[in-house]
Amino acid sequence: MTESYDYLVVGGGSAGCVLAALLSENPSARVCMIEAGKRDTNPLIHIPIGFAKMTTGPLTWGLVTAPQKHANNREIPYVQARVLGGGSSINAEVYTRGHPSDYDRWAEEGAEGWAFNDIRKYFIRSEGNTILSGEWHGTSGPLGVSNLSSPNPVSRAFVQSCQEYGIPYNPDFNGPRQEGTGIYQLTVRDNRRCSAAVAYLRPALHRTNLRVITDAQVLRILFDGKRATGVVYAVKGQIQVARADREVIVTSGAIGTPKLLMLSGIGPAAHLKAHSVPVVHDLPGVGQNLQDHFGVDIVAELKGHESYNRYSKYPWMMWAGLQYALFGSGPLTSNVVEGGAFWYADRNARCPDLQFHFLAGSGAEAGVVSVPKGRSGITLNSYTLRPKSRGTVTLRSSDPRDAPIVDPNFLADPDDLRISAEGVKISEEIFRRPSLQKYIKSISFFDEVRPTTKTYEEYARQYGRTSYHPTCTCKMGKDPMAVVDSQLRIHGLDGIRICDSSVMPSLIGSNTNAPTIMIAERAADLIRGNA
Repeated sequence: MTESYDYLVVGGGSAGCVLAALLSENPSARVCMIEAGKRDTNPLIHIPIGFAKMTTGPLTWGLVTAPQKHANNREIPYVQARVLGGGSSINAEVYTRGHPSDYDRWAEEGAEGWAFNDIRKYFIRSEGNTILSGEWHGTSGPLGVSNLSSPNPVSRAFVQSCQEYGIPYNPDFNGPRQEGTGIYQLTVRDNRRCSAAVAYLRPALHRTNLRVITDAQVLRILFDGKRATGVVYAVKGQIQVARADREVIVTSGAIGTPKLLMLSGIGPAAHLKAHSVPVVHDLPGVGQNLQDHFGVDIVAELKGHESYNRYSKYPWMMWAGLQYALFGSGPLTSNVVEGGAFWYADRNARCPDLQFHFLAGSGAEAGVVSVPKGRSGITLNSYTLRPKSRGTVTLRSSDPRDAPIVDPNFLADPDDLRISAEGVKISEEIFRRPSLQKYIKSISFFDEVRPTTKTYEEYARQYGRTSYHPTCTCKMGKDPMAVVDSQLRIHGLDGIRICDSSVMPSLIGSNTNAPTIMIAERAADLIRGNA
């Protein structure tokens, strides 16, 4: 069976949901979006605190990295969403955009038209902020952004401890100044998660010119010579073909997009031939240049039960559920990752080179030194904002069912290790400031040693992990390793674009969901001829 559309959107994550909704605003444009995961019906998706329960399980692809030779050869779980809404359906809902200089750097790296002054309007257009307004914020966009209604007391103490350390208070990380500490704004509206599926796709689902297919894995992209003409996909074991009269738009993320391109014969020719994949177009940059934030957690046990760990026990759990069901309030309205900071390992840097996420609980991440079972804890995560290490995504085989080989190559560059170690050191020092010390009984690992620079480095190697921000594997630019041009069209091919985090020329200095939505907003204008 073959169906025909104007636009095929391959992947229903953050970018895919935005594009499907915006392109289908034109009633004469036939749009089809194909997503490998299920619909976003799991209730944990829509409850803000559900993030802590979704870093493993059926809503993810279950990926694990290749052994990380600079991180004690560990194979690190590598969470990628497999559900409508993608990462925006399972992430921690933190809304940050990066520093303006990140986008100016993109333009310097060959992404013409993507400097901050060029793309700021797309952030503002997408944003429906319930608190902030002015030249840095939008209030009428589809993506709900709000303040946490009632931060946990230990999150407030974290912000105060940061100030005691010397980090100034900042109520808006997305304003004219990024550095500082505060409570994060969240992609939450009316105390419910506002994913890209909720914000963009759901209001468009009634349109007769939009079709959304879920539980369907795209196996390869079809070409007539150098022009993309459609895709082959599987639904419940049945092979289907969908044709694209105008464009195929790949929005499968920084891992899924290069995998699909390579399975379709687009990528490094030698690698494709090694897996007996017929080469359609030799493009050496596909799957190269992988960049991700390497997050390192430290954990402290509390004297009492102030953190959200108390709600893992039955009576408290029932009370929290009842409070949310009846009043839309209480601990379930929290994303757990409440507080944060942008600061410096290198005080001579022109903008912050470290980001911190404070979790008002412990045990959200596997493999980290934690607190005794039944006790309450807190977690502070830090990462190097602009790592120099570069990794790869490559094929394991020519079978679409096989996971790709993901090698972020964490800590390959000595500067990444140095800044990561400094982030761990600052995290410990924040934990030892008076406002948090009122709550802390002990700091896991660090109360048992007298740490040195080497201690912090070894800790980072052993306990660091992905921060769920893979990017740049099909980067935008003009150099020989660039995959797409500044219009997001694949170099050397027709009728096909890439629109997701894989096109970033380099990793931006913050969480990556808001920038991915921005990319999709601008891509819609490029496709419609409005940019």
